[in-house]
Amino acid sequence: MVCYLPGARVNDISQQAQDILKQESEQPLVVVHVGTNSKGMKENVVLQNELSVQKALEMQALQGCTQEYSLCHVGMRLSSTESSIPSVQTLSISDLQLEIDVRCSVRGLRMNGLSEHQLSPFECMAQRMQDMTGDGGVLKEILRPGSGSLIPATASVSVHYSAYSEYTDKPFDSNVQRGVPRLMKLGRDITLLGMELAILTMRKGEFSRFLFKPLYAYGAMGCPPRIPENATVMFELEILHFLDTLESDEYFALSQEEQNVYPLEKLLKVASTVRQFGNYFFQQQRYEDAKDQYKKALSVFTYRSEADEEQKQKIGSSRLLLYLNLSLVSLKLNAPVRALVYGERALQIESKNPKALFRCGQACMLMLEYDKSKDFLLRAQKLEPFNPDVNSALVKLNSCYREWNVKEKEMCSRMFAAWEPAAVKD
Repeated sequence: MVCYLPGARVNDISQQAQDILKQESEQPLVVVHVGTNSKGMKENVVLQNELSVQKALEMQALQGCTQEYSLCHVGMRLSSTESSIPSVQTLSISDLQLEIDVRCSVRGLRMNGLSEHQLSPFECMAQRMQDMTGDGGVLKEILRPGSGSLIPATASVSVHYSAYSEYTDKPFDSNVQRGVPRLMKLGRDITLLGMELAILTMRKGEFSRFLFKPLYAYGAMGCPPRIPENATVMFELEILHFLDTLESDEYFALSQEEQNVYPLEKLLKVASTVRQFGNYFFQQQRYEDAKDQYKKALSVFTYRSEADEEQKQKIGSSRLLLYLNLSLVSLKLNAPVRALVYGERALQIESKNPKALFRCGQACMLMLEYDKSKDFLLRAQKLEPFNPDVNSALVKLNSCYREWNVKEKEMCSRMFAAWEPAAVKD
């Protein structure tokens, strides 16, 4: 195996790390650092085996180098000045650490009488993975950590996945090339037990690799011809987005009477969750679905009449966001009349909201009501003088005015030309 560190200087590796080069040279592994010396000549530093690399990593001797490493298997050693390195794979420094960890563990197995060649690829991979179920049925390796809290069992999840059988380098199933995946409700939409359990161990933005034993995957029967009988499968999962729908599921399962007395704070959270669903569909350009979600979120306030002024203000703020979303999605659906209605409802809640004024101005422009459009846009510009969208809309409006005036003059000319009296001949 060759580890190629492009573009760093030889001095980035300490003398202590270079002393390691002379140790344990019996293994067919080299790690080459390509750098430049004081004369501008390329130089390589060779680490002979897994233990040498491990020591260099522990000393953080490689941390100052470029953070990409190319790995390939070779049947010969490279000299300290050889610069032609056959590369087949690019890894980060964390992946390099994992590669060395598993190779060290395989060497340990070899010392105990097991040959590396007696282990299957999945068995080698399992050496560095964490058992998530206690019975070895679901093994996990984090390739890129996520952030935030673990995904709850009540969430709806958007996930990229690729599934592989052993000894294959192409997935038998993947949604990575299908654009933004739909939201899947845990406990309902995911049929593979291992995948559901795996997702529950992940966080937003995380990218991890899993091995699922047959009991947690496709069982003893498999799914021929793509999935053999009694097969362990590997899944690579990336969490793109998730929404906890506990409160919204609970709310919409209630009767109308129970909904009317539902606690306000929970009600606001329900509206926010459903609105986020709408935002998710909007990002996917599924505008009809987004509109339905925004209207669904708005419906939770239909029968609420709070006496407390603070509570009224909270409801008003939530409705304002929904009216703005509905106005925007109506513009995307080429429905300017509806966009104007929702924009004006937003202005009833907050008369100086620049977004609402801007949406109304856009809607009026599409309706060819240029005077009303100009009024809305100038009010928005007064509130946000440097807003590029508002200023661009005013420029477009002026252009529309000019085109309309030209067309009106041409139309009038044709009308009057038709009424011109014929010339009288002597």
